[in-house]
Amino acid sequence: MAHENTPDHHIFEMDLTVDEARRRAEFLAAMGPDWDPMVALEEENAAHRMLYSGLDEHQQQIYDRLVAAGVLPADLGPGH
Repeated sequence: MAHENTPDHHIFEMDLTVDEARRRAEFLAAMGPDWDPMVALEEENAAHRMLYSGLDEHQQQIYDRLVAAGVLPADLGPGH
């Protein structure tokens, strides 16, 4: 279907490239010079493992179903 620029229909385009670059720069500036993304990821993975450790049998079954359905990640080892 071809779109024509008519009084009832106007083509609207927006390039977000500059805004995305600015957003990323602002994020990194806000995190500060001591922020280490690899350490942050390792800590997040450790928290996830801790959250799902010590489950009883019923909880483990539910967890396994959620992993199988793709709702939760299967493994949070190195690189995840």
